[in-house]
Amino acid sequence: MHTGGTFRAETTMNVEHEITLLVEEIRRLGTRNADGQVSVKFGVLFADEKCANLFEALVGTLKAAKRRKIVTYQGELLLQGVHDNVDIVLLQD
Repeated sequence: MHTGGTFRAETTMNVEHEITLLVEEIRRLGTRNADGQVSVKFGVLFADEKCANLFEALVGTLKAAKRRKIVTYQGELLLQGVHDNVDIVLLQD
């Protein structure tokens, strides 16, 4: 059984690891935009088979990365289909 502090530390480490993987996948699937930043459409990321296998909660990982200012995108919650054309932009390279 986890104590509150230990569980939180493990959760944070997992989130950091998932964000690292997310950055790698954005680089793999994305292209450089006019500003020289790597960008990928949410629909491309969501539909990618490797991403589907890597991320239990892609939207949650994106939100965590946005809070840490690693990526940016329009809106708060991204939904498959509705937001497929939203650009996910990598802020750190």
